[in-house]
Amino acid sequence: MNAVFDWLASLPAWLVLTAVCLLPALEASTFLGLVVPGETAVIIGGVVAHAGALQLWAVIVAAAIGAIAGDQVGFVVGRRYGPGLLERLPGRLRRPERIEQTLALIRRRGAVAVVLGRWTAAFRALVPGIAGMSRMQRIRFTVANVVGGVVWAVLVAGGGYLAGASYKALEQRLGLVSGLLLAGFVGTAVVALVIRHRRRAR
Repeated sequence: MNAVFDWLASLPAWLVLTAVCLLPALEASTFLGLVVPGETAVIIGGVVAHAGALQLWAVIVAAAIGAIAGDQVGFVVGRRYGPGLLERLPGRLRRPERIEQTLALIRRRGAVAVVLGRWTAAFRALVPGIAGMSRMQRIRFTVANVVGGVVWAVLVAGGGYLAGASYKALEQRLGLVSGLLLAGFVGTAVVALVIRHRRRAR
């Protein structure tokens, strides 16, 4: 682990900041987050900052800019191209149940879903585009996106900074938290759909 930490600390600062900004930006704008979570790059940025090769504030700013910009692009793309875009995704990424759960969450929770959705890789990649498809007001999405992006960048980069060489353990814990949040979101969506179905049946 020390060898990994030393290698990360030796990376050029511009390269680390580029990855910290670029990967979160690509998550929602290209659905890359369904394959490669952008938080990994931000954690590494925090680790490099811990080694003194970068300023922590620079990592946070780069992560926030990438996250916010990527989600805004995803929102615009979802609004313009709608369901046709999702149909072009590879089959293993385009899971109807996940898309329906995300759409139900957006409809019920609105801007709150945008903020909370940032903490799971699947929702982080899908929420912006589906929010655009659901015709959410642009100003509501933008405010929620900025709040969620900044808080996410501060906590994830700060966590990487504090964890230092133990960044792998932090990544696993974030994965566990993400899984728990995802289970909570899915459970909420399922309960809401069941209640709605029963009301209509009555």
